[in-house]
Amino acid sequence: MLKLQLKTKNIAPAIIRNIAGALKKSKILVLPTDTIYGLSCLASDAKAIRRIKKLKGNGADKPLIVLVSDFKMLKKYVFVSSRQEAQLKKYWLSTRRPTTVILRHRGRLPRVLTGKSDGLAVRLPKSELLIKIGMSAACPLVSTSLNLSGHEPLTNLKNLASYFPNRRLAPDLVVDIGSCRRAPSRLIDLRDAAKPIFLRK
Repeated sequence: MLKLQLKTKNIAPAIIRNIAGALKKSKILVLPTDTIYGLSCLASDAKAIRRIKKLKGNGADKPLIVLVSDFKMLKKYVFVSSRQEAQLKKYWLSTRRPTTVILRHRGRLPRVLTGKSDGLAVRLPKSELLIKIGMSAACPLVSTSLNLSGHEPLTNLKNLASYFPNRRLAPDLVVDIGSCRRAPSRLIDLRDAAKPIFLRK
């Protein structure tokens, strides 16, 4: 398990490219998000997604959140009406609170990511680091909390090696920015734009 310690300001483009390059090689990463630390891989990589689910002990049908870098990337993978886009601009661009929304997907990502649902949980992160990584990888990023199923998420990485004693299941690269503890994202089912459902306020 390799560790990369960073300060979040003025990260060199070469470092961003190296992180994106690891994702393109099907590596599992620990990345700081705009909420807590998360386990990440490319959303197009079925093999890596299965490995994350095995690592966490999640059920095969449990859907995962993905992070997009902009609206162009979003529209490639989900259906977005003009009304939904207006709502997203309100939730994503006009507020500081990280907000995850569920939209109907286009079926362009592995089924292991979405389970049996027609929806995809997606977020435009507030983190410039995550946006740059996604842009460099040219693909949405899977993001799921850094923990084993049924356990509290980790907010500090000091004892990470002992948390994942099986090296074959452990993450490949850890991007460490120190303590990472923030409120969870708001979660809205936006598949029916006329009747948004707030699943987590």
